[in-house]
Amino acid sequence: QVQLVESGGGLVQAGGSLRLSCAASGRTFSSYDMGWFRQAPGKEREFVVAIRWSGGRTYYADSVKGRFTISRDNAKNTVTLQMNSLKPEDTAVYYCAAGRWGGSSWYKEYEYNYWGQGTQVTVSS
Repeated sequence: QVQLVESGGGLVQAGGSLRLSCAASGRTFSSYDMGWFRQAPGKEREFVVAIRWSGGRTYYADSVKGRFTISRDNAKNTVTLQMNSLKPEDTAVYYCAAGRWGGSSWYKEYEYNYWGQGTQVTVSS
């Protein structure tokens, strides 16, 4: 069992930065692949970024590539999402998720077994 708690959301102007954190409980955190998803008002939840259990591989949605960076610290049971050059279209609730992917399924929601409650990110123009 893994419990996830996101923090770091807030209101920022376009072009600004935010850092989201996901704190995980459970001794098996280091064995889980982690991801961030987001859901904007009136839209489906979408994949943002993912990182392998070892931290050795990362995967980004095209919309955030070059602006967002994911990292993890298995000793501290945390995953961090650094978001730079934020745009109004990045406004959404951001969710941290844990799972064990098979193959190239890092972007698929059903591959993630555990989800946080989400943190709101609002980017003003």
